[in-house]
Amino acid sequence: MTPLAEILRPQSLDDYIGQQHLIGPGAVLRTLIESGNIPSMIFWGPPGIGKTTLAMIISNTLHRPFHTLSAISSGVKEVREVINAAQEEDGAILFIDEIHRFNKAQQDSLLGAVERGTITLIGATTENPSFEVISALLSRCQVYVLKEFGEEDMRQLIASAVRYYASQGLSIEVKEDDALMRISGGDARKLLNAIELVVNKGERILDNASVTAVIQKNLAFYDKGGEMHYDIISAFIKSMRGSDPNGAVYWLARMIAGGEDPLFIARRMLIFASEDIGNANPNALLLANATFEAVSKIGYPECRINLSQCACYLACSAKSNATYMALNNAEEAIRRFGDLPVPLHLRNAPTKLMKNIGYGSGYKYAHDYAGNFTEQEYLPQGLEGSRFYNPGSTPREEDTRRSLRERWGGKYGY
Repeated sequence: MTPLAEILRPQSLDDYIGQQHLIGPGAVLRTLIESGNIPSMIFWGPPGIGKTTLAMIISNTLHRPFHTLSAISSGVKEVREVINAAQEEDGAILFIDEIHRFNKAQQDSLLGAVERGTITLIGATTENPSFEVISALLSRCQVYVLKEFGEEDMRQLIASAVRYYASQGLSIEVKEDDALMRISGGDARKLLNAIELVVNKGERILDNASVTAVIQKNLAFYDKGGEMHYDIISAFIKSMRGSDPNGAVYWLARMIAGGEDPLFIARRMLIFASEDIGNANPNALLLANATFEAVSKIGYPECRINLSQCACYLACSAKSNATYMALNNAEEAIRRFGDLPVPLHLRNAPTKLMKNIGYGSGYKYAHDYAGNFTEQEYLPQGLEGSRFYNPGSTPREEDTRRSLRERWGGKYGY
């Protein structure tokens, strides 16, 4: 039986929901498609937002031969077979799903064909291509960022599903959509899978209670096909954040058993070390970085031992998001007040003219003073005394707070 998500897959740009910044009237990608001259490209964005569908629409619109490979199950051999076939075709498109899972050798095998124009490559990835795609290939591709669906987009999808069931003689009413929105999380495939599951269980009036009850009873079915990847990494990170090494190592084992890319896991721990631990334990970042290097050199299966050591260490570490929040606070100030000018005493003065107009004038060189500190203003006019960094309550951060209080007195409220 064809899944609802496949039945409702749009066939043209006009039917396509979302991504109007790319394919709306006059948008950059739509203009290229309408010109008939598209570059090789990489679609980067979360799952279930139409990356595969957009690639298929491009092929249909331009009447190009369309080949598709999955980086999970394909290798150099399959790539070369497609390239050989494309040499007999005109303007063939090769779509590679999850291209971030291709290793360097596999990505290298694409270079010549992309360079010569034998194929037009369209890659799809949920990971930052700057990290996951080799620079030689990345330089030959245009990267387009796809956004997760907003609520209005999701409601259009719900309406499409209702219309389809009506065409099949089935009257479906969606009285509440909060649960559907929450479960799908901006993922169209999850949304349509959820609707299909609830309808197949006999529900004809969909409200929050009926949707939640059916989905929770059938969670394993609902999450099949790869979506659980994102739920498991979320559970892994939240277990570490919650200081539970048991939960962390369990979800780590689930990812290992599922064949997850070990560098993906290591990269998430590297981010976690700064975002959730920070200066409560600076050694966490050092260990996470060492783990990333070890995983890069060793690979499976041995690197699972390195991953487990790091995951347990991060879970057991003191936690603080103070440095992460400090950056958020500073960015919010920039959004509110704009790009305020650098105070004259903090400006660089490499020329005589700059010195004459006051650049650097009044700057106090900290090392000329006792304790290598003297109070002066480092924020632009209008933000004087603003505190962005607020140390947490861990012992190390309390020491930092005391040191800041001794230096700055009551200026920042430490």
